Amino acid sequence: MSFLDMTQLFLSGTWGTLRLFLLTLVGCLVLGTILAAMRVSPTPVLRVTAHTYVNVVRNTPLTLVMFFCVFGLPYLDIRFAESAGLNSMILATIALIAYTACFVAETLRSGIATVPVGQAEAARAIGLTFGQTLSTVVLPQAVRTVIPPLGSVIIAMLKNTSIASAFNNRELMSAMRNAIELRGDLVITILLATAVVYLVLALILGRVFDLLEKKLVILR
Repeated sequence: MSFLDMTQLFLSGTWGTLRLFLLTLVGCLVLGTILAAMRVSPTPVLRVTAHTYVNVVRNTPLTLVMFFCVFGLPYLDIRFAESAGLNSMILATIALIAYTACFVAETLRSGIATVPVGQAEAARAIGLTFGQTLSTVVLPQAVRTVIPPLGSVIIAMLKNTSIASAFNNRELMSAMRNAIELRGDLVITILLATAVVYLVLALILGRVFDLLEKKLVILR
């Protein structure tokens, strides 16, 4: 394998990782916000449901969650695409979303707890519903206080995408394994290159969240 071939292999793997990361990011932020809202909802059924889901999934190893989605859902005849590769990617994304959303929810809930109760009471006093109060008064303030821990959750999720390579997904770790199989004499170099790519991606994410934190602090 030439240097150009190896570079193309790593670029393909990096794109696979980024695609999986971006899909998971959108999904876990949406589901995590819904779960956080359910956790603080005045409806007992919603609170119990969200509490149970978060505690069960959060305390289950991600690998097991991935196994259930990638192998369990097809066993139940639940498929999302005809292509085996695309179906595997979708199922891996669902597993990552289901797992990461629990940590997003708990992070947001901790931010919600920092908002003075009086603000929510004032919003309800002028006729806003629970949903309106949460979306327009509480959540905007809560998000500002949890940017650093939320960034840590998202960066951890980026690294967790590596587990998807064990389930027939083309991403950075699978590219690394393929490169090692073809060029076993460059194992150390390939391992270092993989680590550097993850490091660069994590540093970029960290910088983005640093900028967000500074921007949001200015807006307070």
